[in-house]
Amino acid sequence: MKPKRCKSCREPFTPSRPLQSACGVQCAIALTSAAKDKARKAKEARERAEHRVAKEKVKTKGEHAKEAQAAFNEFIRLRDKDLPCVSCGRHHEGKYDAGHFRTVGGNPALRFEPMNCAKQCVPCNRHKSGDIINFRLELIRRIGADKVDWLEGPHEPKRYTIEDLKEIKSTYRAKVRELKKEMV
Repeated sequence: MKPKRCKSCREPFTPSRPLQSACGVQCAIALTSAAKDKARKAKEARERAEHRVAKEKVKTKGEHAKEAQAAFNEFIRLRDKDLPCVSCGRHHEGKYDAGHFRTVGGNPALRFEPMNCAKQCVPCNRHKSGDIINFRLELIRRIGADKVDWLEGPHEPKRYTIEDLKEIKSTYRAKVRELKKEMV
């Protein structure tokens, strides 16, 4: 038989059997363990994927809404990263929220409307209930009075389905990826 290269140690050898791929017992054991490791890792990856799919199937509408809101909020914070707090006009090292001009509870139709949301420092958003007066003044300066009037006007109630929420989440995650690419 003609010489081959050992699949384990890559040294040339002359096989004694036609399908022999290792030069000796040690290399054969090493090949077998590598094959078992590869099969085990593939099985674990399949199980993780199945588990992810199963978890996705039992997710509630509320969990989907929370994920969509998190993706939307991350987009708002990245979009406005160079701007000061919409209410107090300060730049600081603290944490920022994605503050809604028209609250999510009071006007759920505008929950995922980018014009209704801006980067807002935690003290203004959580402790001063959004500091709506200053928020409105800055929003007029940023987007214009006509759009603020539209935000303040009546809106058709919106009932989001799970599919809507999944679409919103994927849309804003894609926008976040684009913004992060632009930053680099």
